[in-house]
Parts: sequence; C-alpha cells; structure tokens
Amino acid sequence: METVLPSSFLPVIQLSITPVILLSGVSGLLITLTNRLGRIVDRTRALARESQGAAGAAREHIERQLEIMWQRAKLLRLAVTLAGSSMLLSCVLVVVIFLDAIMHREFALELVTVFISSVLLLIAALAAFLRDLHVSLRALRLEVERARSAQRGPS
Repeated sequence: METVLPSSFLPVIQLSITPVILLSGVSGLLITLTNRLGRIVDRTRALARESQGAAGAAREHIERQLEIMWQRAKLLRLAVTLAGSSMLLSCVLVVVIFLDAIMHREFALELVTVFISSVLLLIAALAAFLRDLHVSLRALRLEVERARSAQRGPS
C-alpha cells in the first residue's frame, strides 16, 4: 500500500476551497430565504385570524393577501430547496475532489458535472427568490390601494 504524505494533500485542499466558498455564499442566501419564509408564515397566520371576523370588501382583501402569501411561500420553499440542493452538491464536490486524489483516478467529468449542477441550482434558487420579490410587491400594492381608497372615503 502506498503511503500518502499529508503535504501531498495541500493542492487538493486548495482545490476544494472553491466549493467551500460556494457553501459560504449559499448559506447566507439560505438564511435570508428562511427568514423571509418565517415572516410569510407569521403574516399568513395574522391574516388568517383577521379573516375570521371580516366580511365584505375587507374579507375579499384579506383573501387576496392570503393567496399572495401562499404563492410566496411556495416560491420560497422552492428557493430553499434549490439552494439547499446546491449546498449538498458543493459538499459532494469536495468529497469527489478528495476521492480523486486518494484513488489516483481522474474524475474530471464528474467534477465538472457536479460543479455545474450546483451552480445551476443556485441560479434557479436566485430566480425563485427574485420572483418572490416581485410577488411581494403585488401584496404591497394591494395594501397601498386599500389605504388610498380608505383616505378617499366611500363613494
């Protein structure tokens, strides 16, 4: 059996830095996404309580808000899943890099495939996040319209 010197792993460790940096960046995104999801859950619960005593136009407004909250929750669930999957593939990438070095076998195609997949999942997570931002502005627009019509008074 061939003896592996610790210093021979230095280039391997240097090579594994890129996926680790990707992990750090995606973890920041994941924190943001989960915080947004938590706020949506809280807001949805508050709206659901409000809807119990509401009637007419107020109830219709709350139901529109609840529909938007549900859409946003689904978008953020998708974004969290995609970002988490990207992180998982980054971890797999580190393992494959070390297996490549230990087994003295070229895993070039596997490395490229896993890395590109991880980045594509990250791109998809960011797209879902951006879509959530646009949907959240729709909910805000409803609130602004409601406030303006309340200032004008009943017609």
